[in-house]
Amino acid sequence: MSSEIREQAARKVIEVLPHRAHDLARLEASRNGNPPVVTVIGKYNHGKSRLLNELIGAETFSVADRRETVRLSDTVHQGVRWLDAPGLDADVGTEDDRHALHAAWLASDIRLFVHAAKEGELDAKELALLAELRADGERTQRQTFFVLSQIDQLADEAELHRVSDAIRAQVPDVMLNAVSSTRHRKGVEEGKNLLLERSGMPALRAALDTALSRVPHARAYETGLLLRETNEELHRLRAENQQTLEGLRQTQKHQRQAFDDGLKAVIEKVSVDIETMLNALGADHAIVPDTAKDAYGITAGKRERAHIQIAYSKACIQIDGFLAGQGVIGLPREQHTVARSLNTVMIAVMGVSVKFRKDLRRMFCDAQGRERMQQAFTHYYELSDDRKALASQIANAEAALASLQGAAVAMATLEETA
Repeated sequence: MSSEIREQAARKVIEVLPHRAHDLARLEASRNGNPPVVTVIGKYNHGKSRLLNELIGAETFSVADRRETVRLSDTVHQGVRWLDAPGLDADVGTEDDRHALHAAWLASDIRLFVHAAKEGELDAKELALLAELRADGERTQRQTFFVLSQIDQLADEAELHRVSDAIRAQVPDVMLNAVSSTRHRKGVEEGKNLLLERSGMPALRAALDTALSRVPHARAYETGLLLRETNEELHRLRAENQQTLEGLRQTQKHQRQAFDDGLKAVIEKVSVDIETMLNALGADHAIVPDTAKDAYGITAGKRERAHIQIAYSKACIQIDGFLAGQGVIGLPREQHTVARSLNTVMIAVMGVSVKFRKDLRRMFCDAQGRERMQQAFTHYYELSDDRKALASQIANAEAALASLQGAAVAMATLEETA
């Protein structure tokens, strides 16, 4: 499977689990076929580059008394990739620190934590990093060696013991690999075996060889761990999102049912009241038009039309009270008119006034009229702010679940090539 397909799969997972970006990058870095990586990490000018050169047996990495390594530098030697990271304090908090941490956490199978003996105790930053490296080792089986470098710059063995004891007091049970790159180079050039042994380099190299033999097993363990953790998180999130989505859908369904039932009950009640009122009326005076001479007088028609309007208004007030409790009041913005008083659901559905019996009967006493009101008010109910907000939550939950399902498929792709 091509690296491009793996990258696409990783991106799908990172979209929903952004905090897993480093884990997925580590999966790619530790793929079978990639050489094991040994990384030196520590503070600037603590002898990291010189240490690598001695371990490799070649002047591969640049060495100087001034700041030299400002980016990740590497070489492959005898099937091992050796990585020299910038000093942790070379350019604190900016690009160099990021390169060093990238090397420690992403690229490396074995970390050589280097501390110059002449510095004495570890500072707070070194202590924190070493604690993180050791904790990571317990979790992933990646290995970290503490290398106490430049021991030749100490006055004597007694001072080396004092420094070692001080560090052990800071980091109990730490195994110190005390080395001198200078002694080792001199022993090689002069053929002095005793100097080579006193340099500590042969013992460190032997320990590294043993550690390198464990890398395939450690990688398999870490790969399984990262895949399992990521899959478990995806499974948990999918279950949580599915539960959330089902809950939202149930809420949407129950709210709608409660609205439908409540509105129907209100409409039926006012319809009974209207029909009772209409049946109690005698002659239909409302349909008799007023004449010009009746303009300022009280007529039977005017009285009946006012009576009908009052009954209609009372019915509207009861319906409106129910709707207000459901958040169905104002019209959607796109339906607004210049007259603000008209921008209500009640006016949009019921109109402003009713003055004739036939209109009341058509609206309240006819089954089709009642159904029309039910459908019209339900339409505006679904356009209310609360219902739109709930619909938006459901849409977001559906999208999140789809993304999680896509990520699960992508994880299967990554597992195939792990």
